[in-house]
Amino acid sequence: MKRFLLAVALLIPHALVAQTTPARSVARTPPAEADAKAVVAPIDALFATFESGDSAAMLRLVYPDGRVTSTGRRADGTVNLRQQSWTQFAARITPERTFQERISNPVVDIDDDIAMVWAPFVVRVGGKVSNCGIDHFDLVRENGTWKVMNLTFSSRTTGCPAE
Repeated sequence: MKRFLLAVALLIPHALVAQTTPARSVARTPPAEADAKAVVAPIDALFATFESGDSAAMLRLVYPDGRVTSTGRRADGTVNLRQQSWTQFAARITPERTFQERISNPVVDIDDDIAMVWAPFVVRVGGKVSNCGIDHFDLVRENGTWKVMNLTFSSRTTGCPAE
């Protein structure tokens, strides 16, 4: 009986792995440079609205009911997870509360009318580095125009590039 139970116990992890392993993987080719630039353009425009404090212009670049989700660690080590709609986020963007955000080395993936961008970012407030992390944007092309559906990002205040 012990041998039977041991054999069953050894099979359970294998069965779970087999169920979660994809049947096939999709080989993706990088998008053409012009297509990647078209996807990144609304993100750059979005960053310009952060810098100018123009929340109305920001909302024209996004799906207002999309989400902005951030995660980071507090000083005590606990995870700080915040979620809000773009409309809620826009309420915080004013000419008096501006910041500069830049991404570098974006990885762009496109499939028909959906795209995602993954890139390191740095935020500066008053010219001084405030925080950094990774941005993950997902975008949808509607009537030939790319708009940001969601932004998810990590955030930290240490180990940021100084430039």
